Amino acid sequence: MRDITVPKVIELFSNLLGAEIENRRLDIPTKFGKGYCRGFVFNEHIRMIISNYELYEDLTIENPDIDITRKMIFFKFQNVFSKSGIPSVMIGTSRLNTDDVISIHSNTATINIEIDARYLDNLFYSYEKSPILIGLLQNTQPYLFEQVLYPSLQEIINDIIADKIEEVFELFFLRVKAEELICRLLMELDKRDEKQLYALNVQDIETIYKIRALIIEDLGIPPVISELSAFAGMSPTKLKRLFSQIFGNSIFSYYQDLRMKEAAILLKERKYSVSEVGYKLGFTNLGHFSRLFKQHIGMNPKQYTMYS
Repeated sequence: MRDITVPKVIELFSNLLGAEIENRRLDIPTKFGKGYCRGFVFNEHIRMIISNYELYEDLTIENPDIDITRKMIFFKFQNVFSKSGIPSVMIGTSRLNTDDVISIHSNTATINIEIDARYLDNLFYSYEKSPILIGLLQNTQPYLFEQVLYPSLQEIINDIIADKIEEVFELFFLRVKAEELICRLLMELDKRDEKQLYALNVQDIETIYKIRALIIEDLGIPPVISELSAFAGMSPTKLKRLFSQIFGNSIFSYYQDLRMKEAAILLKERKYSVSEVGYKLGFTNLGHFSRLFKQHIGMNPKQYTMYS
């Protein structure tokens, strides 16, 4: 008799690898790669898959858990297992091709949570929803948002991936943690100043993420909208509008925020002095660098170096 608390896609994955699932965990056999995959069906409304593995070859499985009749909201957490990269979460509606956006079948290190939009909407009683919340909860258009994770949210994720909970409490504990993450992320999205949302397609999303990749490729070079617009094949207005909708910030503000986060990482690793970090990130005026760093991080670079 199958365990109904394990997602069907994990079972298919285990069959393909010829491996057993123990306590909702699939360890990748060494002949296929390394790492593990854990899956949880908490109830009919919410499920979660934790994937942290590398395969020698990509494998393809048709996901039997996709139900096009249901309106699901997905949360894909990235860069949460290691210190490389900035931890973030992609939040989107089932009107997107979620199999492309959150595939679990290639090498991956993600946490994916799916929750029924109608179930979630019923949890909001008398509440004036923002356009973003309305768009997500109604789930009638393809929308995608990305949110950088701050430390307190990373702590919740650390609790989820710790794998130290007794089996009798595991489903209850992880469901509570998953729902806390969802609630707090919706609270963050609610703060965004979006007056109108624009439906997206996969091509738009791919283009905006290529633009983001160009921006972070060299944080010492400020973005030039006209150049990015030409690369994207979009008008400057459309590029700025879609970038802001997905990331919750203008292109330049997003760049400056990542620039300061990168500066903090370089300082914290103690591999660079304040002046080295400033010049590496394109500042010719170190006073300006210090003021901007304090504005974003809360203290000047020298203080940060002392307390980090």
